Amino acid sequence: MDISVIPIGNSKGIRLSKTLLEKYNITDKVELILEKGYIILKPKSEPRKGWEKAFKQMHQNGDDQLLINDSFEDEILDEWN
Repeated sequence: MDISVIPIGNSKGIRLSKTLLEKYNITDKVELILEKGYIILKPKSEPRKGWEKAFKQMHQNGDDQLLINDSFEDEILDEWN
């Protein structure tokens, strides 16, 4: 696929089609990787974005209870000493 390099202010850039943006889930940022004569654009993802706020809300709602016990009744902890 050929893409034109276009002027953007005092710089130059490329324009990606809506189809490419949707197919590769590109939203606000991409990671630019320079590798052996290639420029690679990789979607920048933040998989844990918003978790802190969600955990605080869970705590306020009382939804942060353990679903599984920390240890099992038949667990032998002596072997770790």
